[in-house]
Amino acid sequence: MKQLLVLLILLPLSIAAQKLPKPADVLRTMHLTNDYFTRRHPDPAAPTFVKKERPSNLWTRGVYFEGLMALQHIDPQQRNADYITRWAQAHRYTPRNGITTRDADDYCCAQTYLELYLDSLDTATPPLFNLHMLRPTLQCMDNLLKVRSIGDWTWIDAIQMGLPVLTHLSLVKELNGEEDASRYSEHGFRMYTWTRDTLAGGLLNKADGLWWRDKDFVPPYREPGGGYCYWSRGNGWVYAALVRAMDDALRSPAVTHYDDYKADFLLMTDALVKCQRKDGFWNVSLHDDTHFGGPELTGTALFIYGMAWGVRHDVLPRDPYLKIIAKTWKAMVKKCVDKDGRLGYVQGTGKEPKDSQPVTFKSEPDFDDFGLGCFLLAASEVYLLTK
Repeated sequence: MKQLLVLLILLPLSIAAQKLPKPADVLRTMHLTNDYFTRRHPDPAAPTFVKKERPSNLWTRGVYFEGLMALQHIDPQQRNADYITRWAQAHRYTPRNGITTRDADDYCCAQTYLELYLDSLDTATPPLFNLHMLRPTLQCMDNLLKVRSIGDWTWIDAIQMGLPVLTHLSLVKELNGEEDASRYSEHGFRMYTWTRDTLAGGLLNKADGLWWRDKDFVPPYREPGGGYCYWSRGNGWVYAALVRAMDDALRSPAVTHYDDYKADFLLMTDALVKCQRKDGFWNVSLHDDTHFGGPELTGTALFIYGMAWGVRHDVLPRDPYLKIIAKTWKAMVKKCVDKDGRLGYVQGTGKEPKDSQPVTFKSEPDFDDFGLGCFLLAASEVYLLTK
């Protein structure tokens, strides 16, 4: 009787787990898509050319390297290590537009610089020799704190670009023995809550559990179908930032406000499940499927990145989230990845559902890097969940 009871308890979990992909298949897909990108961009330091020349430490490339670092941490490959290092060294570990910038898009790249520094602490090289990797980001964030302004993140994308830099830096400073290491994560939390609660009355609509992209989209602004405009990738940026901040908090007591981030993460998760498409994707407009409805990869990938992390850390229950994750991963791989590793259904840059349309498998986004970064982040957490 006891054995039967145990089987009945474990059966739902085992069925859900069987639907997850094999770890080797996830890794194969990650390398396939990343190798496609690096073949197209053999020089990681080369500037981008979309209407105008931009340095390759802009935010789109910063997001890509977030994803590549996630891949490197689960399956280290020398070619990828060299690619990351060449990029960081070419930019002298410095934010775009230098250490005086206050634009989160400019210092998004510092997330990877800091992760490279953290990785260097695990080697035999004395940390003192690696301070050149840390110094420009530290100078930039010290300038940010010195002005004492908390009103820089006026669009929700900035939360993903900026908050993990500050939480990463608190983690770094605590590991290096600094007593006041939490001042960076505390400042990040103040900036986050200003965007959430104060800007235009607060960009998080707690009643719906979703975010307006910026002040231009708060009511009375409405979508063509009459609902509020909740842009998928914009909400994905916030969701990913919450995950990265919580992950840092689990690694270091200097990263504060874990419970606050968790509460918002759970609020968003409940809202996201309610508006998921039947095919496993999310629309670019979360509450209006008539406004450029259809599958879209970047928002979907960021949501699965968060849900998989949540299940893995017991923040979310296995049921129903394992089934959601498995279904969505299968849909993304089947519909969005071709045999060469090219990604489709990626909405290009913008700030709302109508931007960079149409979004199809064959349509080329204006930047081909950040979509891959989102996909690799999701894939890394799915892989870890399968392990």
